[in-house]
Amino acid sequence: MHWAALIPIPLPDTTSPIDSVQLAVWALQFTPRVALFEEAVLIEVEASLRLFGGVKSLHALVEEGAWDLGARVAWAPTGMAALAFARQKGVDGFSAPLERLLDRLLLECITAVKRHQPTLARVGCRTLGQVRALPRAGIARRFDKVLLEAMDQAYGLRPETYEWVKAPDAFHARLELMSRVELAPAMLFGARRLLVQMAGWLKARQLGATAFTLRWCHDVMRARDVGSNGELTIRTAEPTQNVDHFSRLLSEHLARVALLAPVGDLELLATEVEPMVEDSRSLIPELAGKGSSIKLALERIQARLGNDAVRRPVLSADHRPEWMQQWLSAGQHRPSKPELVCELPQPTWMLGTPVRLVERANRPIYQGALQLLLGPDRVEGGWWHRDQVGSGEVPLNVQRDYWLARSEHAGLLWIFQARLAGDETAWFLHGHYA
Repeated sequence: MHWAALIPIPLPDTTSPIDSVQLAVWALQFTPRVALFEEAVLIEVEASLRLFGGVKSLHALVEEGAWDLGARVAWAPTGMAALAFARQKGVDGFSAPLERLLDRLLLECITAVKRHQPTLARVGCRTLGQVRALPRAGIARRFDKVLLEAMDQAYGLRPETYEWVKAPDAFHARLELMSRVELAPAMLFGARRLLVQMAGWLKARQLGATAFTLRWCHDVMRARDVGSNGELTIRTAEPTQNVDHFSRLLSEHLARVALLAPVGDLELLATEVEPMVEDSRSLIPELAGKGSSIKLALERIQARLGNDAVRRPVLSADHRPEWMQQWLSAGQHRPSKPELVCELPQPTWMLGTPVRLVERANRPIYQGALQLLLGPDRVEGGWWHRDQVGSGEVPLNVQRDYWLARSEHAGLLWIFQARLAGDETAWFLHGHYA
């Protein structure tokens, strides 16, 4: 078996080490066999070695993440031995035969042995190897059976049984800062630790975050007119689990935040998540992910310049041609695609402002008399729509009859007849066909 023990340790910028439960949830991204035992988190990764590219690759991933969260890591063939090595400040349990490495450890490395340290010291035992050299029958009579059971489990002579941890349905983590933060960008250092935890939870649940919220609590010595907290919600263009991408987006947004008071606590929530579609493991390379770098770049531009800096066209459920398409911010929720039924074929090119046509004998003229081929297609609506012009509002209601017309010189045209003030009507050119 291949075990790792993770012991939370305090970091310089925090008041206390990471909670063991949060550390266990983060470790679920590597294996479902994660257990809480005493002050540590034990994980068994034998079945995950090939998935993560081998022993060295998996060790590097676990140790890098544990360093960011504040945890000491040790590896060994048994969970109890890994815990003993972690208490001995990171001895590698695979660097030599397990018995030789464990025999050198002090009695304090295994809790069941530590309880009897005074008695064992009186018989001359200072290390685990000296305890193992004692007669088993004498140990069983003088000490409880827990001591022998713990020793056997550490040396791999007896199977270990643990209750495995399950990932929660929602992610929520909190961090108390060592000192008060007065500038918003300085919160990124502590927030990254929460982002690492969230990424572990997302991978364990096979989800990707499309939105997450960072909240901060102001110091109790704040001014009276300042609220108790603030928050910032960040959205992504597609579901992702990438910590570096989360950090870059958060950094760009925090650069534009002004804190109203010093901050002492941070809180992170995964507000919107979606199932994550895994990349294909085919031997034949696929080209589906080529546009991902463009999306990441657009997200960074939007985070730096504002939500309106990146826009996208969205089809709207409106029969007025000017309002069939709207340009929305890339971060806004995209509405469902409407189903519009048009009687006439739509033009290839539509004019921004319709051009009024000359009439002769009640017939429109555009480089000659126009021949009406198809129509009319009546469009009437917009009474609910108002546009602000100066200090007043202008209604955007239209009453039009659209026609497909033919000009001898200009080809096919898209024209309409509109009702003006009173009973007057006029013809307008609104589009061309290729």
